[in-house]
Amino acid sequence: VESSGPRLFWEHWRQLISSDQFDNLEKHTSWGIDFLERYTKFIKERADIELSYAKQIRYHLSKKYHPKRSREDESRYTWCLAFAATLRQLNELSVQREELAENLNSQIVCELTRYTQELKTERKTHFQDGRRAQQHIEGSWKQLESSKRRFERDCKEAERAQHVSDRIDLDNKTDGEKARQTAQQKKQAAEESRKDYVTSLNQFNQDQHQHYHTLVPVIYQRIQDMEERRIERICESMRSSAEAERKVLPVVSRCLDAMMDAAEGIQPRMDTQQVVEVYKSGFDPPGDVEFEDYSATMRRSISESSYLDNRTEGRRHSRKLWPFIRKNKLLTLLSSPRQPPPPPPTSPSPGGVANSPQSPPPAAREPITQRLNDLMTSGSRTRKQCLRSLKRGGSSPADCSHLPPEQRRKKLQTRINNINQEIQREREQRDALLKMREVYERSPQMGDAGSLEPRLDEVKQSLQKLEDELRRHQAWLSEADSRLSDHSNRRQSGGCGPDGSYTEDHSAELHFKSRSSEFDDDFDDEEPLPSIGTCKSLYPFQGQNEGTLSMVEGELLSVVEEDKGDGWTRVRRNLEEEGYVPTSYIKVFLDSSAKGAMTYI
Repeated sequence: VESSGPRLFWEHWRQLISSDQFDNLEKHTSWGIDFLERYTKFIKERADIELSYAKQIRYHLSKKYHPKRSREDESRYTWCLAFAATLRQLNELSVQREELAENLNSQIVCELTRYTQELKTERKTHFQDGRRAQQHIEGSWKQLESSKRRFERDCKEAERAQHVSDRIDLDNKTDGEKARQTAQQKKQAAEESRKDYVTSLNQFNQDQHQHYHTLVPVIYQRIQDMEERRIERICESMRSSAEAERKVLPVVSRCLDAMMDAAEGIQPRMDTQQVVEVYKSGFDPPGDVEFEDYSATMRRSISESSYLDNRTEGRRHSRKLWPFIRKNKLLTLLSSPRQPPPPPPTSPSPGGVANSPQSPPPAAREPITQRLNDLMTSGSRTRKQCLRSLKRGGSSPADCSHLPPEQRRKKLQTRINNINQEIQREREQRDALLKMREVYERSPQMGDAGSLEPRLDEVKQSLQKLEDELRRHQAWLSEADSRLSDHSNRRQSGGCGPDGSYTEDHSAELHFKSRSSEFDDDFDDEEPLPSIGTCKSLYPFQGQNEGTLSMVEGELLSVVEEDKGDGWTRVRRNLEEEGYVPTSYIKVFLDSSAKGAMTYI
């Protein structure tokens, strides 16, 4: 029988090797899984920050400061082009940040989340095996302890029975036989207990050897492999995170280089020269002012070439009508009749275009005083809208003769370029229809060639109208060029008359006066009105007056100004073309945020 000292030491060593180490490993692996989950949360929050940053860049900067519509000025000057290029590159940067966030979520966060679940399941399995092995060795140890205590007890009882038997033999020979039998029974029981103890001891030694040399090392090795895979997965995730960001760096670098190139491409001298070219009027400078002799009693004469005196005189008279400094234009608008919108056609079919009214008939005039009072009592923005509504019925000359010579030439040239583009599109459509007709004629099963004739006739008529319009504009352009050349020749020759005084073309003076009295530019430089809804055309409309907009049946347009009670609604097409159309010709859908959901029919 082992002594109590070595037995206690062995038991302490056994608990240290099995129970305590399993507890330590369980705590360590649990902390490792917590670290993996914390790292996964870190990557997810970083991806969310990258995505939020990309959205802030795209929608709060790039989209916010991008031009609302394509303006000719912003496509002409280098500083506007540089800023537009910077916004495009900034948008590309936001795209790269969104891609980085997507890669972090798909390649790291999702994979780590799935791996964490697998790791928890594997860890649970390993420690269940360890607990079962621990319970088995502890059960075997308890069996050994039980058999050992029983063997110890039986040995002590057999020893006491032997002492009793020896004393009885000496004192009383009659009772000695009974005592010897009892001692023999106790000895046999002790021998049986000894055999059980030896069997339990051998079994425990076998179980203990298997536990500490086979089961526990295998379980520990599996736990170690599991930890190594976890650490390796964290390493791979860190590398993947750095690699995902490294992939976007070349694109980010190219975007920054493009921003630098855009900034380097700004040319102040070219921009200022373009401003001079855009606003150059083409008028000749005025001549010298003649001396006016106030000492003479005769009536002073004013030089015909001195339109500066006329402008001064006009300013003197205009002071009486303050704040309407530019009285001619404004009084013309105020006294012009408001034209009611045309009634809708009886048939909404496309054939009704020819029968639809082209221009509204004049109506009774409103008192000028009433319109002046409405104009002056309104706010600044309302006053501008009022002036626009007054101006919608007026019309400018088709040949742009109201513009200065140089501006007229540029305006006509722009119209000619647009007409040429429309002619090219119509010709391409005509050629396509002709080819389709040839195919139908060769292969009747593919379609009826006669069904294309109405469309061909329509294209030919449209092409004929465009060519006539092109010839008219080319004639006007030739006239404008000839006038510019005449002005240039007079400028080179000195521009002096027979008496040495400066002479000027009367039409040029009229152009200048007309331009000086214009106030259209007071409203051209303001920001475009925001869209307050949409509309759909119910009938075709040909807008021939200045300020109106032509439309076809079924066309979708943006509404920028409601009907003010005069039967006209202001609409916009493609962020470029604006004009007024009859309210009865459209179906309006206003945004709920603008003025509630309303429908006009």
